[in-house]
Amino acid sequence: MVDYHAANQAYQYGPSSGGNGAGGGGSMGDYMAQEDDWDRDLLLDPAWEKQQRKTFTAWCNSHLRKAGTQIENIDEDFRDGLKLMLLLEVISGERLPKPERGKMRVHKINNVNKALDFIASKGVKLVSIGAEEIVDGNAKMTLGMIWTIILRFAIQDISVEETSAKEGLLLWCQRKTAPYKNVNVQNFHISWKDGLAFNALIHRHRPELIEYDKLRKDDPVTNLNNAFEVAEKYLDIPKMLDAEDIVGTLRPDEKAVMTYVSCFYHAFSGAQKAETAANRICKVLAVNQENEHLMEDYERLASDLLEWIRRTIPWLEDRVPQKTIQEMQQKLEDFRDYRRVHKPPKVQEKCQLEINFNTLQTKLRLSNRPAFMPSEGRMVSDINNGWQHLEQAEKGYEEWLLNEIRRLERLDHLAEKFRQKASIHEAWTDGKEAMLKHRDYETATLSDIKALIRKHEAFESDLAAHQDRVEQIAAIAQELNELDYYDSHNVNTRCQKICDQWDALGSLTHSRREALEKTEKQLETIDQLHLEYAKRAAPFNNWMESAMEDLQDMFIVHTIEEIEGLISAHDQFKSTLPDADREREAILAIHKEAQRIAESNHIKLSGSNPYTTVTPQIINSKWEKVQQLVPKRDHALLEEQSKQQSNEHLRRQFASQANVVGPWIQTKMEEIGRISIEMNGTLEDQLNHLKQYERSIVDYKPNLDLLEQQHQLIQEALIFDNKHTNYTMEHIRVGWEQLLTTIARTINEVENQILTRDAKGISQEQMQEFRASFNHFDKDHGGALGPEEFKACLISLGYDVENDRQGDAEFNRIMSVVDPNHSGLVTFQAFIDFMSRETTDTDTADQVIASFKVLAGDKNFITAEELRRELPPDQAEYCIARMAPYQGPDAAPGALDYKSFSTALYGESDL
Repeated sequence: MVDYHAANQAYQYGPSSGGNGAGGGGSMGDYMAQEDDWDRDLLLDPAWEKQQRKTFTAWCNSHLRKAGTQIENIDEDFRDGLKLMLLLEVISGERLPKPERGKMRVHKINNVNKALDFIASKGVKLVSIGAEEIVDGNAKMTLGMIWTIILRFAIQDISVEETSAKEGLLLWCQRKTAPYKNVNVQNFHISWKDGLAFNALIHRHRPELIEYDKLRKDDPVTNLNNAFEVAEKYLDIPKMLDAEDIVGTLRPDEKAVMTYVSCFYHAFSGAQKAETAANRICKVLAVNQENEHLMEDYERLASDLLEWIRRTIPWLEDRVPQKTIQEMQQKLEDFRDYRRVHKPPKVQEKCQLEINFNTLQTKLRLSNRPAFMPSEGRMVSDINNGWQHLEQAEKGYEEWLLNEIRRLERLDHLAEKFRQKASIHEAWTDGKEAMLKHRDYETATLSDIKALIRKHEAFESDLAAHQDRVEQIAAIAQELNELDYYDSHNVNTRCQKICDQWDALGSLTHSRREALEKTEKQLETIDQLHLEYAKRAAPFNNWMESAMEDLQDMFIVHTIEEIEGLISAHDQFKSTLPDADREREAILAIHKEAQRIAESNHIKLSGSNPYTTVTPQIINSKWEKVQQLVPKRDHALLEEQSKQQSNEHLRRQFASQANVVGPWIQTKMEEIGRISIEMNGTLEDQLNHLKQYERSIVDYKPNLDLLEQQHQLIQEALIFDNKHTNYTMEHIRVGWEQLLTTIARTINEVENQILTRDAKGISQEQMQEFRASFNHFDKDHGGALGPEEFKACLISLGYDVENDRQGDAEFNRIMSVVDPNHSGLVTFQAFIDFMSRETTDTDTADQVIASFKVLAGDKNFITAEELRRELPPDQAEYCIARMAPYQGPDAAPGALDYKSFSTALYGESDL
């Protein structure tokens, strides 16, 4: 009997064949080397040839029926090469070159050569098998070629415990039949003659199909027929052997038996693969569903926070001033309510959103998924930018409120001052125009004329003295206009009226003086005493009026130094009162002297002093008014001094508390920085320590609340500066928020490290070793490594990243993983993620695709029915809803594309 394999050496698999498959590439050559070295010139044993014809024909038809055809005669039906090429396309899943449809011999040879070239491209070395022999119907060569195909596509990929091909298939059979009595599989010929081995294989995997205990070793035909019929009916394995041929042959054909048994292997191993594939898909889909829920939660929370920021910023940027201090103080109270009630929950939401985002990214990295990219405008950076804009608007709004209140206070003060000065001036000017227009000099005597001239000179002196007051009134009106006083229209109208009247008085004064000087030549007598009285009484009267104005003038101060300055100025004014009193007595003495001379000389005076309207009664009345206003001024200044002393106490009280809370917050920030770097003990110990530390920080909150209460008292007292401390309430608030955010972020980092450790199976010792290596090269304790520090750390861990071309390339690859944003720094979390990926395994898109292919029965697509059969209902529907229709040339109705779906799960554009 001739072995056509040994004769041709047609099925040798050399070391360079490149055919790995599932079981490795070198094992096939080992198997072929163990084949019996039969004489190629001998003819095939007729019994073996019959068995091979039947087995190989059935095996070919089991695949050709997928293409809707079959063969009857294995010698004849492959001669034109058409069905041979079709068979290779079905079992390989690949397209062969287009066949030639001609009937001539050359067309048939070309088709067979295309098939043989394809076999050779799979690493199979064909020796002494030519297209002409197949076309001529050479049975030995045809059967040898089919056996080569079976070996390559049905047996070579079988692998059990690093054995492959024949040894792997034999080991699989031995293990599956080991528990069964009377079964001892040692080969692929005699061990199968009694049929028990076939029945044992079926019963091991499908015990409901075989009643093994009823089989008898002495009835091989019944045993064989039973196994063949069950396999064909329930396992979709065609009958490839006849029981009588096997029993009637001393040694059944090994290749026929191997071919038949390999069909059992593939039928049973496929079920196990399907279960494994389904479990893998369930795991992957569960992770993906959870991540999608987290992404939806992030999007919702981010949208709510950004919407709140969007609504709040326009309110904070509203700079429309109010007309009164009361309205502006109400705005300030609304702002305080926003600070105390509305903003703190949003600060917590922002912190929690960042923590959720970091946790989601960690889970995505651990499940080998691409990083989560929020929708446009909802990135963490967008939230931070919006928050920064909010705080800038908040700071500007508070400054604007305080400045506006100061402006309104000054406006009220200036407006009251304007009204006082205007009223005094209007009272002084009352009747002056009528007096200047009076033509009394036409009928007056010489003495009367001289009196009128002196009176007019006194008036001009008084008029000049009032010039400063008019200028002050105009200056105050101008300042009110520049400060946008709400009642500027009435102020301008009144100021314009005063200025116009002042110009008219000037013109009238000039005209009257010319008239008096014209008649002065006719007048000789003048009362010198009255004139002297008038000249001294007018400025003294003006001084008293100015003093009364000053004593009744409103004042506004903000510091103890300012009020002490006003008190000092007032004391200086009081020191001048004795001199003023002497001047008053001297003026009154002039008046008394004039009366004495008149009485002594029997002069009949017409009444009042003709040169002035300022009588001694007026001087005395105003002097008494000044004397009454001085103690009132004393009382007002002392009250303001007491108020400023109280304000100074509030400043010192706030500064004392702020100078304790501010450094405490700064110290805690530095301590958190050291804790995040040192991290002693297990991660759980570190987490507990950090949470205890967080509770101690939260317990300090009453000190901050006390400071807020003191700050509110300062604002209510309208205190705008504090020289006793460099800390403002805004600084304290920002520091407190940063402290809470920092400790929360540090706790989240440790939780993510625990999540990484548990998910990747990293031991505590490995985690401590990673931390020790990282801290050793983190010289500045900044929590991140520069490129050179990170390279030194990798070298210490055994990575070959030395300064050569290969080492630099490897280091650049690692840097692209741990620093995708090219920031030039490697954080400890990125370092841990990298080390965990280096030491553990994760699911990949290729594995998921392979799992789907098993469920699909090696098809390039899968149907909804297959998904519902193999997967749990919710995950099957999840896949069906997201898989796109399959568009390949072999697409069937309802076909779904599982490859693009698997690629999308991992964010890859191309496998």
